[in-house]
Amino acid sequence: MSYNKIGMLALAGLLFWGCSSKNEIPYIPSKPTKPSYGTPKSSANIHRATMRPYTVNGVTYYPTVVEVGWKQRGIASWYGPDFHGKRTSNGEIYNMYEYTAAHKTLPMNTMVKVTNLRNGRSTVVRINDRGPFVANRIIDLSYAAAKELGVVGAGTAPVELEVLGFDAQVQKVASAKATTTNSVSAPKRVVLSNFAVQIGSFRRFQGAQITKDRNSLVDGRYKAIIKEFMVDGAPLYRVWLTGFRSEAEARDFIAQGRYPGAFVIRN
Repeated sequence: MSYNKIGMLALAGLLFWGCSSKNEIPYIPSKPTKPSYGTPKSSANIHRATMRPYTVNGVTYYPTVVEVGWKQRGIASWYGPDFHGKRTSNGEIYNMYEYTAAHKTLPMNTMVKVTNLRNGRSTVVRINDRGPFVANRIIDLSYAAAKELGVVGAGTAPVELEVLGFDAQVQKVASAKATTTNSVSAPKRVVLSNFAVQIGSFRRFQGAQITKDRNSLVDGRYKAIIKEFMVDGAPLYRVWLTGFRSEAEARDFIAQGRYPGAFVIRN
């Protein structure tokens, strides 16, 4: 894509830009799929066409090469119905029920963990759009992501961004003009792996293995694993349930009372 086309695309997005209505709307999530985001350690060699500088309202933005672990703090906003079904800056079709976001300079398909600094909730989004072109705002979240973070009602929130990796499954939309909106599949979300719930602790490996086998897949989403630690000079085997998308989700699970003594850990 030429420099002029990128500038025109970003400017077109700006004309419709702005924080969405603060009124609640029905939430109909689509089924998430886990993308690959941990292979490359740097964004230096991906998506060159979307890494060119572009200018909006007289301000030139320079897409930045980043590495896993890069962080940024600022204000997040969200966008929804007014943009649903329209094209994003990288040519995809925006689906407000998927976990995506707009950022001014991060490479397209960068996987970003977003944490709401007001309530501690976290989620993961994939960058597929440019913006928000509003002072002090660093990311514009899809409706689904904003809903999970508790941003929909307030409209904005202070957040921290952390780059987790880069999605290897790049959408191919070169022939998008000949396709229908429904035929362009939207990017999916990735499940965070740094939150888990400990459901057991054993000195004997056999006990941990039995507990793991009995809880191999809980509720069709949480997988049991065994972690070995050295405590007082002897091995201690802890059984964790993994696959929780946020600390809030893990605490809600514990509150059900299915595992007495369970507690949240960070993997």
